[in-house]
Amino acid sequence: MPGSLEPLDLGVQIPYHFRCPISLELMRDPVTVCTGQTYDRGSIESWVSIGNTTCPVTRAPLTDFTLIPNHTLRRLIQEWCVANRAFGVERIPTPKQPADPALVRSLLNQSSSDSAPTHLRLSSLRRLRQLARDSDKNRSLIASHNVPQILLPILFRSHASDELNHESLALLVLFPLSESECASLASDSDKINYLSSLLSHPSLDVRVNSAALIEIVVAGTHSPDLRAQVSNVDEIYEGVVDLLRNPISIPRALKIGIKALFALCLVKQTRHKAVEAGAPAVLVDRLADFEKCDAERALATVELLCRIPMGCATFAGHALTVPMLVKIILKISDRATEYAAGALLSLCSESERCQREAVAAGVLTQLLLLVQSDCTERAKRKAQLLLKLLRDSWPQDSIGNSDDFACSQVVVVPF
Repeated sequence: MPGSLEPLDLGVQIPYHFRCPISLELMRDPVTVCTGQTYDRGSIESWVSIGNTTCPVTRAPLTDFTLIPNHTLRRLIQEWCVANRAFGVERIPTPKQPADPALVRSLLNQSSSDSAPTHLRLSSLRRLRQLARDSDKNRSLIASHNVPQILLPILFRSHASDELNHESLALLVLFPLSESECASLASDSDKINYLSSLLSHPSLDVRVNSAALIEIVVAGTHSPDLRAQVSNVDEIYEGVVDLLRNPISIPRALKIGIKALFALCLVKQTRHKAVEAGAPAVLVDRLADFEKCDAERALATVELLCRIPMGCATFAGHALTVPMLVKIILKISDRATEYAAGALLSLCSESERCQREAVAAGVLTQLLLLVQSDCTERAKRKAQLLLKLLRDSWPQDSIGNSDDFACSQVVVVPF
């Protein structure tokens, strides 16, 4: 039932047989067990997952854990929902059934068979990708068959069709890679160059999937040398920044683009390549388009790039950088505030013009609020250092006329 629906107040009673015997809530995916009792799929799966081996209602042993969808009951529940929608009842969606293990094995075998026709292999890969997207349970089932070991050879097989390469890539990025698999890819310059070449492919999906795999490899490789080896490829930065630069209507492209850029910028010795590829302007211009988590990554990337002279100078030269960072403080999240304060600290430490811009943008009030908030200690420390740095830049009346704050309230942490 929707959380907003109050059956007693609205006069709507859920029929007894529509309720799950375990949760007592309206069933959304009714399934029948070997004892003949019907439960909501999520409830009975949870019951079994904690070690129970008996039927919750009859207490008879569950000799077979197969869950059979009760389509008739599900349709009756849907009809009841439609009949009562005037009372705020929403129709439950038709659930997608879990993948059959035998089908998954068959599709994997067919997709990896060199003797199978290309169109059948493509069809198998596309069906597997759809199953993986349907549910976490399907994804776990597919992952249990060591998918990377099946897909990686297809992806990097030079004599395979382009479609086969691209489809295997699209499926591969839905699964994690082990550290050894990431290290193996990172150490193979031919494979990394191939992935970087896909970042300029005409298809947006191919470019996004390539960036996704690059991010997985960089983030999953613990060796600093190997991470630097991957991030040292010029085309990678250019391709990832282009994903963020162009007007994009696909949210996944922005999400993958900023994840990849952030992972690459964690490698200190190659951050200048991100600046050369135009990352600072793109980050400032596209910040408003990111969702919360991605905005945090974008701001973390801004702070990382402000730590190198080239990046700091480039951000300082963008008219919107400082006003944007000031505005973000205390607006998005504690992490976003910390990154914004850190970037401002770097910029104002290197440029008196940035100091004046920050003051003009109202940074005083923001910083005073920050040091008295429940934000992270790191964010407060950055704010206090910034206040100390800007002490000589405040207009005399900006503090003296404040009704809410006084200079004595700010505890400045020494350098």
